[in-house]
Order: sequence, then C-alpha cells, then structure tokens
Amino acid sequence: MDRNSVIGFTLLALLLVGYIFFNQQGKAELEEQNRADSVANAKVHPKPIEETQEDATAEAAGIVELVNDSLEQLKPAAYRGEEKKVTLENGDIAVGFSTKGASPVSAVLKQYKTYDKGELVFFDGNQNKLGAVLPIDNGAVATSDLYYTTQEQTDENGYSSLVFTADLGEGKQVLITYTLPKEGYMLQCKMQLVGMSASSLPVTWQTVAKHTEKDINNERKNSQVYYRFVDKDEDYFTIANSDEPEKLEKATEWVGLKMHFFSTALIANDRFNNVTIESKASFEDNSVFVNNGEEPVAVNTTTLDAPLDASKSMGFRMYIGPNHYKTLRSFDIGLEEMVPLGYGPMFFVKYINKGLIIPIFNFLSKFISNYGVIIMLMTIIIRLLLSFFTYKSYLSAAKMRVLKPEIDELKAKYADDQQKFGVEQMKLYRSAGVNPLGGCLPTLFQLPILFAMFYFFPSSIELRQESFLWAKDLSTYDSIASWSANIPVLSSIYGNHISLFTILMTVSSLFLALYNRNMTAQDPNNPVMKYLPFIFPFMLLGVFNKMAAALTFYYFFSNMISIAQQFIIQKYVINEDAIHAKIQEKKNQPATQSKWQSKLEEMQKAQMERAKQQPRKKK
Repeated sequence: MDRNSVIGFTLLALLLVGYIFFNQQGKAELEEQNRADSVANAKVHPKPIEETQEDATAEAAGIVELVNDSLEQLKPAAYRGEEKKVTLENGDIAVGFSTKGASPVSAVLKQYKTYDKGELVFFDGNQNKLGAVLPIDNGAVATSDLYYTTQEQTDENGYSSLVFTADLGEGKQVLITYTLPKEGYMLQCKMQLVGMSASSLPVTWQTVAKHTEKDINNERKNSQVYYRFVDKDEDYFTIANSDEPEKLEKATEWVGLKMHFFSTALIANDRFNNVTIESKASFEDNSVFVNNGEEPVAVNTTTLDAPLDASKSMGFRMYIGPNHYKTLRSFDIGLEEMVPLGYGPMFFVKYINKGLIIPIFNFLSKFISNYGVIIMLMTIIIRLLLSFFTYKSYLSAAKMRVLKPEIDELKAKYADDQQKFGVEQMKLYRSAGVNPLGGCLPTLFQLPILFAMFYFFPSSIELRQESFLWAKDLSTYDSIASWSANIPVLSSIYGNHISLFTILMTVSSLFLALYNRNMTAQDPNNPVMKYLPFIFPFMLLGVFNKMAAALTFYYFFSNMISIAQQFIIQKYVINEDAIHAKIQEKKNQPATQSKWQSKLEEMQKAQMERAKQQPRKKK
C-alpha cells in the first residue's frame, strides 16, 4: 500500500472517531434539554422498544456501509468493479468475454447449427477460463480475479481488437489484447505485464464443451485431447479413457480439445512448458460442471508455464472452430491431425485419405452439391482405379474352378497322404501357371481403401446435417424406427433404433457372399471359411447400426457395384473354355518355377522327409 493510501485511511479513521464523539455529545445535550418534553410525549405516545432498537441498528449499519464504501474507493481499480460481458466477432465466430478475468467465456460459431437447428454455442459460462497467476503478493493474485476496463480497436486491415486493462495500483498493470481477423476462427491473444517482473507465468486454460450433436454418447467417445511438441512429435488420448492427469515431458507447441466436429486449441507463439492435462467426460457424480440440468460433453483443464519475452509479455493463439481438414491444415502447424483419418494399428490409412480420398472428395464437391451423389461417384471412381486388381482376382478364381476336376482327382488318389497331395497340387498349379494366392492378394489390396473410408466419412464435417434419401444427416446414423425402452444386452450392442442403410449393407453383403460361394471353388476340409462370409455381416450389424449413414451407404453401394462388376466380368469378359485351353497348352510347355513356388515345394519335401524319419507307433 502506498503513502497516499495510508494517509487516506488515517484521515478517514480520525473523521470517523470525531463524528462518533461529537454525535454522542450532541445527543446528550439534546436529551437533557428535551427530557421533560420527551417524558410527557412518551406518556401520551409510547414508542415500542423494538422500534428503538431498529433505529439504532439502522444507524449503525449506515455508518458501517459508509466506511465500507470509503474503503472500497481506496482499493486499486482492478480489485473492484462490475462484471460485464463484451463480444468480439466477425462473420464466422462471436467470442464473448467477461470484464472480470478478461477471459473468453463463450463462443458461437455462426456458420453452423446444432442438431436441433439451434445456435451452435461451443462453450458458454464463467467455468471457461484462461488466466495466469501474477508475480505479486506471493502468487495470491490471478488475472481471472481482476476487473478490467475495455477498449475496442480496428486497424486498417479490418482486424478487430479488444484491449483489457487492469490497474493494480503502484504502477502495476495487466494488459490483455484479443484480436480477430475479418474472417476465420483463429483468435490472437497477447498478455503484457507493467511494473511486474517475471520470466514466465503459470497459466490455466479450462474449456467446458457443450452438447451440439444428435448422440451425446458418440460425442463423448469422439472427444479427445491432441498435443504437439516443439520437435513436431504429436500424440493424443481419448477423454473417455482418461483416468489420471497427463503430464507432458517435453516443451509443447499446442494443446487442443477435439470434439466430434469442433475443437479448440491453445497455440504458443514460442512454447509451453510443464504442461499438465486433466480431462473429464463422465458427470454422474453431480459434478459442478452440470448447469441447469445440462451436462457438458467434456471438460478439459490444462495448466502450463508460459515464458515471457523481454517486454514482459507473452503471445499465443486460440483456435475455436470446425474440424475441417483444409482449414486446419492451412495453419501449417499440424492442427489437421485432430481430424482422425486413421490411427492406432490402422495409422497408415490416413495417408490414403490425405493422398487419394480427400482430393477426390474435394474435387467432386466443387461441382456437385448433393453429397449422396458425391459418395456414389467416389465409389465408382475408386472401383475403377482398383478394377485391375478386381479382374485379376476374378481371373484367378476362374482358373481355380477350371482346375477343380483335376484337383478332385488328386484328392481321391492321395486321400491317405495329404503331404503327397500337397506336392502334386503345387505341381499342377505350376504346370498350369496358376497362383493359388492370386485371388487373395488383389482383395487384400482393396482392404486399405475400405478402412480409409471407415475413418473418413464419420470425421467429415462436410457431411454434417447433409440429407440424402431418408437420411436427414449423413454424419450420423439414419433411423427409420426407434424406441425409448432399454432392452438388456440388445440396447448396449445394437442401440435403440434401426438404421436402414445398415440393413441394406448387411443384406447386400450376404448376397455378395452367396454369389461368391457359387462362383468360387470351395474347400470342403475348411468349413469355417465356408460359413464365415455369412456370419461376419451379422457380427458387424450392431457396430454399423450406430455409425454414420454416409459410411453404411458407401459400403452398401460398393457391394452393389461388386455384384454388378462380378456379373459383367464373369458373363462377358472371362471365358472359362478359353482359360481351360490355355492351361492345357501351358502344361505342355517346360515348367518354370517362381521363387515362391520353389520355396513352398522345398518346405513340403522337407516336411515329408521328417515324417518318414519319425518312428512309427506300435499297434
């Protein structure tokens, strides 16, 4: 406290003592002069004791209030004030700030709506915080507890700014500036200290994300925290699986809270140190984050140390916007990794999405507005690109069908010696120029595309609230029937609705499996492989019933193209008689072994030799 404040408090105390002393003296003289009149008047008009006590209490309260008001006026401006809300906005986003704390407390994304067509508020409320601990009073003062004056500014480039100033007295000030461009979702932030000395500040950033999509359980499953270190290494974790705070061991470039289709990220101009992330996505314990009966989707609290530069200021950015791959990639700091295009064991498919699927999708989106049509065209284009492998697969299957009578003869001939049968079978394949894996490898080459689509469609914000046929929103499941009753086991696996695209996908998968069974030679010694294609679609029925309609429609349409493609190739392209004649001609030519066939034959011969050397058991 400075000298002027001390003098002010002293004078105020003297005035208060003098006021009380002279007031008591005046009261005594007045009571003595008017005692007789007062007694006479009291006899005629007696005053209740309670009223007398109330007058005394009111007088004392007035004195205390006067003293408190006077003391309050002596405090620095940053410790007193009235909390108000101010807004900084452009055509894409409106960010609300509180004059107490100078922190973003709300964010409205103007170009998007909630699942029920309401205003999309990503977060709202004073529980959303962004503040630092100041190097005064042994760290007892935080920027979130101070009151600020505000000033609006606009530069020649159309950038709008809000400058928050907190005056702590004795020449100490905190200035926090937020700036928005004319369009976009990147908020520029700068915090500067005046009259205070520090090399870094402890910062707390908390976001309470609101419910914006159709299925809150699916939102929570998709809520994740991503972060990128200054060495460009990246990682993430799913909030629903987070039990303990995550302490990052390296200096960090940014930390992001990713929801299903929207995210917010705190990005350092330099770096963040000692980052600790604590997240929550379950609120069954009547958490303080539940407001007016509304549970948030997730809460993320990040604490970190932010270094100050020579001017005692730190700069950072805050992204608050959609998980749009092209938008996030434009910042060139790896934010696009928050769009899950493939991770875990399937991490490699994200490169297929980035290099093939997304470019085709974006190209078609320039000319076609109906995303259902875009999905169909994408499916056709991808199947055409894979047509060479498809043809090879069908050709190999046709060769195996042609050779089936000869293979059956070998089975009958060597029924008691499976090893000898295997050797003779490989000789037949070699002489006919047939690769037994020729039908499997092309199919395996197509699997990465299927997995790439599995990640792409549920993550594409472009499909959000886009309708096609009976599906009102391609980014979530299409429901033709639903019920509220919770059916044990069934509801947890299948859900409380019926997705028609999922039913069509399952039926088409079963039909395709049946068609392939009739067109492909079957191995009677392996009944599991015989029935697995029919069991597998039912196993996935519960999984895909909750998936995005765009994904299940893609798989359904892809199955229909496969059926049509296989019918055309088998009917009009592949001639089994010509294949048989070519195989017979190949048999008459000198046999040439591939490395793989030679190795396989050597293994079979070695196995036969070991079997001969083993002693036979006595009967």
